[in-house]
Amino acid sequence: MQTIFVVDDSGMNLVVVKDALKDNYRVMTLPSAAKMFSLIEKLKPDLILLDVFMPEMDGFEAIKLLKNNEQYANIPVIFLSSTIDDSIKERGEKSGVVDFVLKPFEKAELLEKIAKCLQ
Repeated sequence: MQTIFVVDDSGMNLVVVKDALKDNYRVMTLPSAAKMFSLIEKLKPDLILLDVFMPEMDGFEAIKLLKNNEQYANIPVIFLSSTIDDSIKERGEKSGVVDFVLKPFEKAELLEKIAKCLQ
């Protein structure tokens, strides 16, 4: 079973995403990018769903660290955000984000985007 890290500072979002994915994937929910970096040393995910706006370290900072580390650079990252405007898309794409999911999301859309990224 493929492993997905879900990184979001909202506990409710973590529950909703885990519930949507649990039948198809091994889901690890993490409340911060710092927690993600602690876990990634022990368990490398197949994909990361990363919230853009979080305190301490936001999604842009986190993906920069991921992409600058050759152990993790090839892990696909999908940005999760309640706001996805052109500047976020442009910055995300330049940073290496493979796709974007607008919160609140449709379960079918999320599963489709994840499947596409994991092919």
